[in-house]
Amino acid sequence: MGRTEADADGPEPTRAAVRDRLDRVTDPELDRSIVELEYVDGIEIDGRRVEVEITLPTAWCSPAFAWMMTVDARDEVATLAAVEVVRITLREHMHEAEINRGVNERRSFAEAFPDADGDVEAVRAELDEKARVARQYDATEALLEAGLDGEAITGLRLADLEPLEADGTPDDGEATGSFAVYVADRSFVVRVPRAPIERYLEKARETDLVSEADDVLFRTPEGEPIDPNSFDLVHRRGRLATVNMSSQGGICDGLREAREKRLEESADD
Repeated sequence: MGRTEADADGPEPTRAAVRDRLDRVTDPELDRSIVELEYVDGIEIDGRRVEVEITLPTAWCSPAFAWMMTVDARDEVATLAAVEVVRITLREHMHEAEINRGVNERRSFAEAFPDADGDVEAVRAELDEKARVARQYDATEALLEAGLDGEAITGLRLADLEPLEADGTPDDGEATGSFAVYVADRSFVVRVPRAPIERYLEKARETDLVSEADDVLFRTPEGEPIDPNSFDLVHRRGRLATVNMSSQGGICDGLREAREKRLEESADD
């Protein structure tokens, strides 16, 4: 995802382009965009230099989570054409000094936190699996609403999906329109909204579970193919993951609103 020599001669980045890149960065615990969550406080562009300010809902947010978001923000913005320097500033966090220095000097988490217990990548992998299970729930809900049962869903493979535009024609590469889903050796087809399936596939590919055409589409939380008789149980586990993320998101939204209210009151004094 690096820049090419041709990119370096391109136009300077726009705030909209930077914001779009940041929208791809998720809070790893909530699996929601940091733009949607309003963590991004400022974007400054000076030629080919971009500076981004981020504030999390609390000062005690896990340093591992804060590290992941700031690193991902840095790396996403760095992929933009003509961006030569990216600086991320985390504000109002108890470990902001260590994180800002480590991220902007491109140190590893272990170098920034030599006394930390555990590897941040192991934490990321665990949270990615949780996000995959929650996204799978949304995708399978769409398939159930389209009329498929658990047996049909557990038998689906990547090759059984065909992306379509809203008018039913082959897609143009954008995550709009729908999927044609072929079932029972392609003997019949249903049409489902594209967004929940595409979102699930993104995380399934990131976790190396779905890449080849013949790969089974949906898996247990442990990464195994789903026994049709166990579909309901696996689906309920996905719902629990979704509810957990939603609850955590509500708490974070409340904490952020309380922080903003305090800042407004301080400004009025």
